Parts: sequence; structure tokens; C-alpha cells
Amino acid sequence: MPEQKRTDIDWEDVRFFAALARHGSLSATARALKVNHATVARRVGALESALGFALFERRADGYQLSRHGTAILSEAGAMESAAGAIRDRLAYSNGPSGRVRLTTTRSIADLVIAPRLGDVLRGLADVELEIVTDIRVQSLAQREADIALRLGHPKDSDLTGKRVATIGYAFYASKAAAETVAESRPARLIGYDLDSDGVAEARWLETKFGPDAFVFRSSSNVVQANAAAAGLGIAMLPRFVAKQNPALVEIDCGEAMPDRELWMLAPANLVDIPRIRAVWDGLAEIFAVSEDRL
Repeated sequence: MPEQKRTDIDWEDVRFFAALARHGSLSATARALKVNHATVARRVGALESALGFALFERRADGYQLSRHGTAILSEAGAMESAAGAIRDRLAYSNGPSGRVRLTTTRSIADLVIAPRLGDVLRGLADVELEIVTDIRVQSLAQREADIALRLGHPKDSDLTGKRVATIGYAFYASKAAAETVAESRPARLIGYDLDSDGVAEARWLETKFGPDAFVFRSSSNVVQANAAAAGLGIAMLPRFVAKQNPALVEIDCGEAMPDRELWMLAPANLVDIPRIRAVWDGLAEIFAVSEDRL
């Protein structure tokens, strides 16, 4: 494709580009945008023609960003976020309305948020809350999520952040398994599955004990806790998870992972949109009440 750039870029073409970059295929993008495949291909092709560069590499398994596509993705995401913010600010004059996508860990979703959903959504009859617990980190910059609850201090200056809790860790086992540790028999450990290498707790356990120390693995803290309670071995768990299972006892298995801060994050230009602010405030309130348990 000749590298002849023009300046008449159509925002709609940029929106389709950002969506294709996010979804990776024409079919998935078409479903998300409620259009047909040909429209997606035409819009992206128009943007490539306007810029004079190929933005994707067409492959059998989908669309992969080219180096030029990667270079403009951040700006395209910012344009998408700005357009969404304009639409959302003006559309709901009668109060918060629309969908809010929250991403967090499975244990936080199951044990902290789910029991208090009524408090979060009280008075928000027109707000639809979607909670995503995929192990893959959802991108706030690309609007894969509106609010994130993440462990560790945020580094992105474009996000509004609030520390909502400090998560403590300890080792737990059933009473019978705890006795084997007291008798100095080798510890049988419960850890994270091999797809969890991006999880800080998984890396910490592997570094401390080595990969051969584990007899059971799961990406779920709740499953790990249940396995430990059943006597399968010793699990390092967030204290709030272990407190839910009376069959677990805390044991001395050396120093556990240091405490981690839990932060609530949202794009700075979106956090004051009514529906997002309402959910943000509701979450902040339940964490304020629950912090002593975390």
C-alpha cells in the first residue's frame, strides 16, 4: 500500500479500528458493533487508505496489529473513550443509566462484592452491572472495563485511583494436615495453575518453594481453600478467603507473602460519568465497611 497520508480521517473509521484491535477478528467485531463483516472491513480499509499505512496483518487466525497499528492504538483508544464520555454525559438526564463493567479477582467478586450487591445497586434501577473475573487483565484504556479492582499500587497516571483495602496472607490447612507439618513431615502445597504465571501470588509461591512442591493447583482461591479444608495440603490464602471456611486453621509454614494493597481504578475522564460514579461510590462504601475483614 503506498505511504501517502491524508488528513481527512473519519472518526467512525477509528472506532471500527479500535474495536477490531480489541476483538481480533471481523466476526467478533461485527457482533460487538452490531454490523456485518463487510462494514468492519470497509471502515478499517478506509482508515488505512486515509493514513497510507496497513494497520493490521491479515492472518488465518485473525487480525494482528501491524507496527503502524500499534503506534496509533493509544490515540484511537483515547478518541473512543472521549466519544463515549460525551455520549454518556449527555444521554442520561434522568439519573444514572446504562451498563458498568467491573473487573476484579474471582475471590473479591464472590466473597466481598456479591454478598453486598444490593447495597451497591440500591437506587440504581437503570444501571446494569457486569462483573468480569477473567484471569486476563481487562484494559481500562481500551474500555474493556469501566472500573477495575486490582492488587498493587497503580502506575498509570491516566487513571483515577482509590486504595480500598489491604489484603493480608497466611498459610492454612485442615487440622489433620496441620499436624503433619508440626511433626516436620514434608509440606504438601496447594498452588496456582500453570496459566496463572502472571499472578503475583503464583510467582511468589513458585520462587519460595519451587515447582515440585505442589500436589494440587487451581487459579481460584476459593477452590484452593476448599482443597486445603479437605486435607489435600497447605494453601497460602488471603485472610478474608480463609475466614469463610471454618475447617481451616492457620499454620506456621514460614513467612507468607507480604500484604498487598487493593486499589479501585477508573479512567480519569470517565469516573464522573453518572453511572460509573454511582457504582464507584457504592463499591467504596462496601469496602469501607468490610476493610477490617480484609
